[in-house]
Amino acid sequence: MTNPLLSSWETPFGLPPFEAITDEDFEPAFNAALDDARVRLAQIADNPDPASFANTIEALERADELLSQVLGVFYNVAGADSTPKREELQRVFSPKLAAYSAEVSMNPKLFERVETLWLARDTLGLNDEQARVLMLTRRGFVRAGALLKGDARDRFKQVQERLAVLGTEFMQNLLADERDWHMEIEGDDLDGLPDFVLDAARAAGAEKGTDHPVVTLSRSLITPFLQFSPRRDLRKRAYEAYTARGANGGDTDNRAIAAEVLALRQERAQLLGYDDFAQFKLETEMAGHPDRVRDLLMEVWTPAKSAALRDAATMTEMLNADGIEGDLEPWDWHFYAERRRQQEHDLDEGELKPYLQLDRMIEAAFSVANRLFGLEFAPLDVTLYHDDARAWDVTRDGQHMAVFVGDYFARGSKRSGAWCSAMRSQQKHAGDIRPIVVNVCNFAKSEPGKPALLSWDDARTLFHEFGHALHQMLSDVTYESISGTSVARDFVELPSQLFEHWLEVPEVLGEFATHAETGAPMPKAMLDRLLAAATHDMGFSTVEFVASALVDLSFHEGNAPADPMQAQAEVLDAIGMPKAIRMRHATPHFAHVFAGDGYSSGYYSYMWSEVMDADAFDAFLEAGDPFHAETAALLEKHILSAGGSVEAEDLYKAFRGRLPGVEALLKGRGLLDA
Repeated sequence: MTNPLLSSWETPFGLPPFEAITDEDFEPAFNAALDDARVRLAQIADNPDPASFANTIEALERADELLSQVLGVFYNVAGADSTPKREELQRVFSPKLAAYSAEVSMNPKLFERVETLWLARDTLGLNDEQARVLMLTRRGFVRAGALLKGDARDRFKQVQERLAVLGTEFMQNLLADERDWHMEIEGDDLDGLPDFVLDAARAAGAEKGTDHPVVTLSRSLITPFLQFSPRRDLRKRAYEAYTARGANGGDTDNRAIAAEVLALRQERAQLLGYDDFAQFKLETEMAGHPDRVRDLLMEVWTPAKSAALRDAATMTEMLNADGIEGDLEPWDWHFYAERRRQQEHDLDEGELKPYLQLDRMIEAAFSVANRLFGLEFAPLDVTLYHDDARAWDVTRDGQHMAVFVGDYFARGSKRSGAWCSAMRSQQKHAGDIRPIVVNVCNFAKSEPGKPALLSWDDARTLFHEFGHALHQMLSDVTYESISGTSVARDFVELPSQLFEHWLEVPEVLGEFATHAETGAPMPKAMLDRLLAAATHDMGFSTVEFVASALVDLSFHEGNAPADPMQAQAEVLDAIGMPKAIRMRHATPHFAHVFAGDGYSSGYYSYMWSEVMDADAFDAFLEAGDPFHAETAALLEKHILSAGGSVEAEDLYKAFRGRLPGVEALLKGRGLLDA
């Protein structure tokens, strides 16, 4: 029978035929697609005709179309709904893909054709987008080892293959630790927990196959447990389990993997002629150099640490007033921060959460996208990879723009966190190809028959990931390699973090923040208190983030540390990490950095982008309207539709007229005078 992954999909909008795909289809489809890509590459390399943009660069753009089709399905499904078979296939595929990548970049005939075009670029009559793609293609070859010879070439290939294996192992170990741990709670354990936490714990228990409510390591469940449980012993147990992910010994321990990854990255960078991996990685980012990253992070660290220490002193007094001697501990922070929020802002998460229904927040994101960019969303009745996932047809002026898939609930088969990906990216080179965009989150699932409720942080996450989705949906370029989110890592978070600002627009909450039982809108007094508390506990969240970013940067500067855990401790000691706060992502579960190269030496990117997103939203405020049509049109033209067709710095300047300073970020976080 024909493998459904390899056929042309006569389905609505070209969606993968999930009902026909089984785990047994993936490996033969992968092998066939990989063979097809190799044949196409050989045809390009051996083409007897002189190199041209069409027969070399454009041909390379399309060489792995079938492979992209297969992997676009596999990796989306494997990340959101893993099975033992899919995990096994990830381990099989990763070194093969690394080897294939090396075959491409180190093919001397291919690179000779690319280099010929590069040297003759001024005579080729290329348009701006084509010139950009040529430059990026040539740069990609060089950074992937095309200029290496002999032993260095062979070793580089070995390093890349080993890094691919280690990244997969790191992520699967983390998923295993998250999947295997849960804490049953009953009787007095339930004291103080609001109904929405109990509902989520019962739903999690059902998913784990037990009749008892349970606390899992899903952030959307463990965080509210830490906020509301008065049982300090249980808070400590849950918190320590959460922070010990990847460091529990045995087969799933990630510490040795982290050390090997860092050593191999350093070797990789030095093979390419760089002093260290940070210099290699940051060369193509907006920041450009590690010193600029450190300067930004330290400019934010100082006021954030001051604010966090003041908050810690206040909460230590609260702890002692409860009859508990000693210092505030990390498992106390969320509990007393929530109590402070109730006292200082008269804002109770238990009262707030019924107004933040998942479905209404999805509607809110859609409404903002409609008002800003004219997009409309209609539900699709299609089969997807999991019953929790749902899809919408995205249109503008009657024209199909994208398929949007939302997969919002936590489950044991889903890796932690939230992300945006594309099963298919926008392009025009192979026809008018519109994207299939996926948002994956890990919100706590409600009991059957009850609406799913979000925390304020959950709602921000939903808007954040939808901002990434808009970057994909509104992409309008010719070549897939520069489509959508294919931009500098420290620019890619601008659209996502910018979109978060519309969650705080009063008229958005006024319309969509409605009570789950009564349907009544959020009372204005509560809305005002919510917005007034926007910077509550910002010292804590900034400190835990910046500490992680500084550790990441330090790991990749100079010689790789033999013991990453010791190096982590030394960095935290040097910056004076507050005792009651830990890194947002400790090394053994720092998936951003160790599950692949994406954010390695680049976790700072969220903050670099935040400097811009605060300034970008100010453009709307300066125009007097958060939905100002002309400003939205400029945002779409210069940021959201442009992909990587222009240098990120130039894109931002085209939108705003200048680059911003850090003041807008500090102001937005309430740290300007800290």
